[in-house]
Amino acid sequence: MSTPKKMPEFKTEADEREFWEAHDSSDYLDWSQAETVSLPKLKPSTKTISLRLPEALLDRIKIEANKRDMPYQSLIKAWLADDVNDSRRA
Repeated sequence: MSTPKKMPEFKTEADEREFWEAHDSSDYLDWSQAETVSLPKLKPSTKTISLRLPEALLDRIKIEANKRDMPYQSLIKAWLADDVNDSRRA
């Protein structure tokens, strides 16, 4: 890689966002020097969705969640994540 370009200074976050939408960061940073960081307290963003389930299915899910002493929505998320991860490995 050639010498990175000088990083511009931004007056506002909006200016910076607009700049990076139009420019490639590899022109300004040497990514081969990047280090992996761990942010253990950072929570992933979530999005609220509406999901219609048959009442009997929801009742069974709530019973399973109660057996595991966890909220039923957390159990649904865990099951979905496991299923997606399993299908990606297959």
